[in-house]
Amino acid sequence: MLPTELLMFRVKGGIVEPKMLKPNPTNLALAARLNELFASHLNDKRFELDEDLKALEVGRQDYRVIRGLAHLLTSGHSTFETGGDLPPPLVRARVFELAQAHPAARHRRQEVLEQAARSLNTDPDALADALYADLTDQQRLTSFEAPQVQELLDRFNLAQAQGMLYRAHSVIITARRNEPARYKQLLKYTKLFGLMVTVEGDAGHGFTLTMDGPMSLFGGTTRYGLALAKFLPALLHVTKWDLSAALKPRKDLSWVDQNDEEWSFQVDSESGYVSHYPEPKDFDSALESGFTERFLKLDTPWKLEREVDLVPVPGGVIIPDFRLVHPDGRSVLLEIVGYWRPDYLTKKFERLKKSGRKDVIVAISERLNLAKAGVKLGDLEERAIFFKGVLKPDLVLELAERVGR
Repeated sequence: MLPTELLMFRVKGGIVEPKMLKPNPTNLALAARLNELFASHLNDKRFELDEDLKALEVGRQDYRVIRGLAHLLTSGHSTFETGGDLPPPLVRARVFELAQAHPAARHRRQEVLEQAARSLNTDPDALADALYADLTDQQRLTSFEAPQVQELLDRFNLAQAQGMLYRAHSVIITARRNEPARYKQLLKYTKLFGLMVTVEGDAGHGFTLTMDGPMSLFGGTTRYGLALAKFLPALLHVTKWDLSAALKPRKDLSWVDQNDEEWSFQVDSESGYVSHYPEPKDFDSALESGFTERFLKLDTPWKLEREVDLVPVPGGVIIPDFRLVHPDGRSVLLEIVGYWRPDYLTKKFERLKKSGRKDVIVAISERLNLAKAGVKLGDLEERAIFFKGVLKPDLVLELAERVGR
C-alpha cells in the first residue's frame, strides 16, 4: 500500500475521487522505464537507485506518480539486503574500540580501518564497505521481479483507493443478490481481516454490511486502518457490491474546503479496480490459524470445523469462526472478538443474547478491557473466555463440555 503522503485525490462536493492512471502510452512508458531502472540497479546500493529516481523526477509534473510507482516496486517487488560477509555491528564495535584506545588515531581514519581489518582478517576496503552496510540506504538490491506494466498501473490505482480507507469513520457495503457462495465468501473476508461488522439482510435479497472505520475505534487505529485497506483487494473477488465510506477530512491540505465536516468515498464492483490477491483457497487469520494448529495437537473427541454456515439472529446474522462437534451429536459455535469499540461490542453482545442461542462461546482478548469501557456481558459471561496473546483450545473445550447441546 501507499503511505499517506503519496495518496493523490481530488474532492468535489465532499466526494473523494482517488487518482487513477489510464493505460495510455505515457503511463505505460513510465511504468516500463521504472521497471528498467530498478533492474539496472540490481546488486547496487539503495542510495544509488534513489539518486536515479530523483533524477527521473526532475522537470516532470507527474513526480508524485513516479514516487508512488517506485514505492510499490520497492515494497512489493524488490528485496534489499545487507551486503558482505562481515556483520556491521561487529565491524563498528571494533573500529570504535580502536579509535577510543588511540585518541590520536581518530583523525587518521585509514590507519584505524587498517588495524581493524587486520584484527578481523579482512582488507580495509571490505571493512569500510561493511561499516554501515546495514543502514537502509546502504543495503543492496539483491532481487527484483518486474511486474507487467499494466499490472503496475492497476496496483497503483488500487493502492490509491485503499488509502482512502485509512481515514474512514464507517464503511457500508451493500452486497446485492448474489450466489450464496459469494455471500459466504464476502463475510469470511471480514473475519479474515478482523473487521468489526454488523450484518443485516438475507440470502434472498442481499446483505448490508456496516463496518467500523479506524477513526471510530477505541484504540489501535493504524493497525485496523491497514486491515480495512487490505480488505478492499479481497472484496474485488466478490461480485455485485457497492461500498460507501464516511471519511475524516484532511485539514492539513490547503486546497481542500476547511469547512468540510465529512468526506465520502464510493466504489463498486464495476469501478475498474483489479485485485492483486490470488483467488482465495483458505480463510485464516493468524489467531485462527494458531488456534487450529494447537487444537489439532490435542487428544480430544471434539472435531473442529471452519466451514460454518451463517446463523440468523434478530436483525442480522452471526458469522462464527468455528464449530466444535462431538461424536455424541453435541455442537458449539465459537466467536472470537477482535477489534472493537464499546458500542459495537454492546450491540454484538445484545444480538447474541436476543438470539436465544446458548451454544455460542465468545472468546475475548484481555486487552479489550471491557470493564473500563463499561461493556457488560450479562449472562454471556457464563459462555465467555478471556485470553491473553493466544487462545488456548483446552479452555474452549472445557467450556464446550458445559454448554454443548
